[in-house]
Formats: sequence, structure tokens, C-alpha cells
Amino acid sequence: MTVKIFDKYKKQKNSIVQTVSILALVLFSACSPFKTNIQEEETCPLIPRIVLASPPEKTDIHISPDGTMIAYIAPLLGIPNVWIKTLGNNDDHAVTNQTKQRVDSFYWAENSKEILFVQDNQGNEKWHIYKTDIKTQKTVDVTPFENVTATIIGTSKKNHDVVLIAMNKENQNLFDAYKLDIMSGKCTLVAKNPGNVDIWLADHDGRIRAAITANFDGSSTLLTRKDDNSSWVQTIAWSFEDSLVGSVPPQGSRPISFSYDGKTLYLIDSTNRNTQSLVAMDLVTGQRKTLAEDKEYDIDSTIGGRANIIFDQKTGKPSLVSFMRARKEWVALDPESKKDLESLLAIEDGDVTYVDQCADGSKWIVGFIHDDGPCVYYLYEQKTKRSAFLFYDKPVLKKYTLAKTRPISFTSRDGLTIHGYLTTPPNKSIKNLPLVLWVHGGPWWRDTWGFNKFNVWAQLFANRGYACLQVNFRGSTGYGKAFVNAGDREWGGKMHNDLIDAVNWAINEGVADENKVAIAGESYGGYSALIGATFTPDVFCCAIDLWGPTNLVSLVRSIVDFRPMGKAKWFSRVGDPEKDKEFLQSRSSIFFVDNIKIPILVVQGANDPRVKQSESEAIVAAMKTKGIPYEYLLFPGEGHGLVKPENNIKLGIAIEKMLAKHLGGRVEN
Repeated sequence: MTVKIFDKYKKQKNSIVQTVSILALVLFSACSPFKTNIQEEETCPLIPRIVLASPPEKTDIHISPDGTMIAYIAPLLGIPNVWIKTLGNNDDHAVTNQTKQRVDSFYWAENSKEILFVQDNQGNEKWHIYKTDIKTQKTVDVTPFENVTATIIGTSKKNHDVVLIAMNKENQNLFDAYKLDIMSGKCTLVAKNPGNVDIWLADHDGRIRAAITANFDGSSTLLTRKDDNSSWVQTIAWSFEDSLVGSVPPQGSRPISFSYDGKTLYLIDSTNRNTQSLVAMDLVTGQRKTLAEDKEYDIDSTIGGRANIIFDQKTGKPSLVSFMRARKEWVALDPESKKDLESLLAIEDGDVTYVDQCADGSKWIVGFIHDDGPCVYYLYEQKTKRSAFLFYDKPVLKKYTLAKTRPISFTSRDGLTIHGYLTTPPNKSIKNLPLVLWVHGGPWWRDTWGFNKFNVWAQLFANRGYACLQVNFRGSTGYGKAFVNAGDREWGGKMHNDLIDAVNWAINEGVADENKVAIAGESYGGYSALIGATFTPDVFCCAIDLWGPTNLVSLVRSIVDFRPMGKAKWFSRVGDPEKDKEFLQSRSSIFFVDNIKIPILVVQGANDPRVKQSESEAIVAAMKTKGIPYEYLLFPGEGHGLVKPENNIKLGIAIEKMLAKHLGGRVEN
């Protein structure tokens, strides 16, 4: 197999593409697969699991539209809430007071007087929109309708008290678009869903002017209109292979923003190309112009789109765009933006992973991610190109030695290049290590470089003495539509083969001990862990399934009930639960329990609307009947993933104990 490991990066000063790029390729030999300068030392001290499991001290930083304040999420009596501070002052204080459930994300209203956030009920994903007056600190549910889900589409630069929202008030399966006056609470219907709209997009004046329809065959259609009173026009037809409609967050070809004058629509588009590129479309002539593209990688969509394309706040035009290659890399689209990018990359040696701007673009909040330390935030003044340190998101991590993460790649058994990341224990030779294969969820998602909420487990494993291998198997996003489409109807098939090839790569290169390999993951990763235990039980010594489906027939049915717009995607890319029932059963672990030879940890949130509790309990019951060793953790008040720190700590204890028993690593007392 062809193998690549990238260890160092440098900034390319003589190119518009100011990025972190590959400096050195580590060469391999049969006797020593990793040439490293690290000398064998004493094992690093244990990082307490509470340090890794607890939420950041400050995260999701946003500057107010008027540029005078910043807001962020931080714990209040142990529960993450929204705090604000005046720039230049030490007057930090909480403005929300959620005592039972955390605030995960929020928005500033354009008037800089209100904070908007969405929250569900104990993980049931029936989201409501709340507003908090930052002076009175009074919080009000502005979508107080029973059994309704609401999301924020966007705000209006023209009317600062208006927010555009999508809500399924009239039909549980359809989201109509509304104009919400956050001061009066009045909600006005502005776009009725004809039955197949999956995404709405507003222009900067607060008018719903674009929509994406999810068609019966998995294709999608871009609809546009001039204003609220105009008829919709079919503007672009995207084929099935260009579409990932029904995904959360949105994936595939889609509109992302209008120009300020409303005459240009900016798109993520893969029409007649393999990768998703940034395109400007003239809404009068229909002509499309490519602004940024990469032949191998898509425009980055890993953080929900907020920090992946930066728009000039004076013109509304895109100025910086990022690609998630081995690491996050930025492209400047004009000379002034090139200067900004050069200034940003000179601040820190990490990757610029987060940018938020005030309304006139004069002040930015910039976040840098590292693989072996906390994220760090700066205030950047666009005119002077000067920056000022704000804070670390989790400063306690500065006390500990975190592990380095290396991008890797290898060739699969059928010739595809597969990328991934290897995180290894600090101060230890990368040789014959116990290995945890950590499989990402989605599966239409991808792992990335750097220490973030998705990679906490990799750091825990490395600190306990294990190598952690994360693989962007076929079907993962970010590497072009051909790579995504290569995963169609391959759950438990070629997608799993890629994971086994990754394990074999690690063993053949001397990284991993073939007798000490575990498979673990969340959601699709949990499914993969169970497939590993049933389809390839001789490869692994234990499996950890976090809210993973066991029966693809029931999974597809429940997903389609939960997210109807994704029906064609799931039926085509995974299988039709009626027409393809036997096929889906052949790729479901519940029907192969007899093959299990290894202990399994099964974890489930009781309120999970995607992977129902019955999925986990079916395989637990089957293992119990057959006398197969297992541990089952059910968390009340949690959904598709754990959000409560105390529950993540309980989970960490269970995982540490299982891995220590079967792989021989360390465990915190």
C-alpha cells in the first residue's frame, strides 16, 4: 500500500493561497515506519477525564453587529449559557440563565440588543427559538408552539428587529418560512412550502429569495424569485450525484448568500466537476463564474458554514474561502484579503478555523485551532491589521501535554486513496501500539485535523497509551462527489473494507499491535463498531457502539420519519426498507449476533429521535440471550449524543475500563 504521513507545515508567503502546507514527508522503512526525533521518556501524566469531558470555558465567540461587545458560551453553575462583555472592559456576565439544559449555539440580533438561541427538550430535536434581552436578561420563547420545530434562516441588515425562521407549524413534515419581529413577537408567513422545499435562503434585506427542493429521485432544484410577491423560477437542476439534500448541516450543491444588491447569488456548486467549488451566478443572465476551486477537495463544510467563507461586510462579496485538505487552508480572492490572510497567519502557527465579523467588517474575532493545545481567540482590527489576544477556549489544557495528530493516507484494496489522521501518545515511539479505530458519524461527514469537540476522544485515547486512527472512508464528504458516491449502498460493505484496510495499514507499518485493536465510534461509527464485531470479529478485541443503529431497515424508516426531505437520499444511498429489505438486513449487525466473539459496550440516549432506543436494546437482548459479554449504558434525558458533562464523564469511565482491560492501557482511578 502507498503510505503518506505529513508532519510539518509552513506558510507559503509568495502565493495568494496563504495556507498551512506540507513541509516534510516522513519516509518509511521496514524496520522503522516512523522516523521521529522524539526520544523515549516517561509516560505523560494522566489528564483527568473531567478536564477533557467538561465543556470549554469559553466557546462559540461572536462580536456584536455594532462592534462594541462580544458574546460567548460559558458555564453558569455548570450549565453552558451565553455571556457577554464590552470590548476593552472586564465586565463579563451571563445574560441567559438556563438551569436544566445547555445553550449550544446562538446569534446576535442585528440590533445588538438581543441574543437569539435555539434549544430542544432533553435531546428530542424539537427546536424552539428563544430571545434574551441583554439588559433585562429576560428570555422568551418566540416560537411557543406545541410539537413544533423552528430554525433560524437569517437576519435582515435592513430591518434589525427582523429574523427569518423556518418552522413546521402547519405540517410536521414541511418547514414554511416566516418573518419574525423579535420585539413584538409577531410572526408572518412569507413563503409557503409547496411540499418539497428542504432549504430556504434570505437576501440581506430579509426577503426569502432562494430555495432548494428535494426531488423524488434524489436530485435537487434551485428556485429563485425577485421578491416576496414574485413567482418562483427554476434556476438550476442539480443531479442526484451533486445533491445531498436532507442533510444536517446542509451538504452538496446549494446557495449560500446573495450580494448586497441582490443581483448575484453565491453557490457551492459541483456541476460538471468533481469537487464543490465557490461560484457566483448572475440572476439576470444565469451565467455562473467560478471564484475558487480545488481539483481534489471540496469547499470546507465541516463547521456548518460559518467560518468557511468570509464575506466582505462592505460589498457582500466573498473575500476568503477555505478548503479542508489535510489541514484547513485558505484562499484569498482579492489583494486586500490577501493582506488580511497574511496578517492572520502571522498571529499563530495553528489553523485559522473561526472568523466572526461585526456589521461593518472593521473588527473580527479569529480562532486558531491546534492539535496539541486549546483553541485561542484574538480580536483583529481589519484596517490596521493588528490583533490582540482574547483568551483560550480551555486554558486548563495548557497544564498538560497533549498528543500530536498527523494526516495520513493509504491506498485501499480497490485503488482508492483514503485519507485520515493518526494521533499517538506523547513521548512514546510510534511502534507496535495498542490501537483504537475511531469511526466518524454521518456518514456524510469527515474527520479533520486539530483538537475540537469531535476529536476529544482521540486525545483521551492517546493520553491513556493508545494510538487513535481516524479514517475518512469512502462516502465521507470533502473529497469530491465521486468519493461520496463511492459509498452508495456500501454500508457494511466497501465502507467497512476501508476501515479494515486502515487497520492493516497500521499493522503493516508497525504502528499497531495486531492483537490489540479496538473499534469505536458514534452514530454511523457505532454502526461500524457493531459491523466490526459481527462481520470481522477476528480483527478486533472489543467494540464500543455509541448510539449506533443495529438494523438498517428500521433505521432508514425512522430517519425518513424524522427528516422526510432526506427520503430519496437514504433510499438511494443506503437502501429502500421495503424494496431492499433483504439487502439491508444483510448489512445489519442484529442479524449476525452469532458471529460476535468480543465484548461490546453499547451506549444509547433515551430520547434519540434518529437511532431509537429499540435499536440498541434489540442487540443487547440478543447478546444477553446468547451469553455474549456486553455492557449497556442508557442515558435518560439525552438524544443523539451526550451533552451533559456528568454523562460524558460516566461514559469516559466505562470506555477507559473496557480499553484498559482488553488493550492494556492506563485508566484514571
